[in-house]
Amino acid sequence: MLSHHELATLILVRSAPDQVELNQPDLSALLERGLVRLERLPSGTQLPRVTTHGSFVLRLLSPASFLAVE
Repeated sequence: MLSHHELATLILVRSAPDQVELNQPDLSALLERGLVRLERLPSGTQLPRVTTHGSFVLRLLSPASFLAVE
């Protein structure tokens, strides 16, 4: 289960990866769970990216996933 801080970090990685501090514990937890990976840019900078698994989690938590299917 993700903490609310980890969930907020996952959302931030999706929308503004350059705003995420790489040394924060919440990002480390997401990396360990395979929800985020680090991508090395040609400049040498690393940016966090949401993985396929992380995207799936975010889709499950979107308001549209709570709509009843008839």
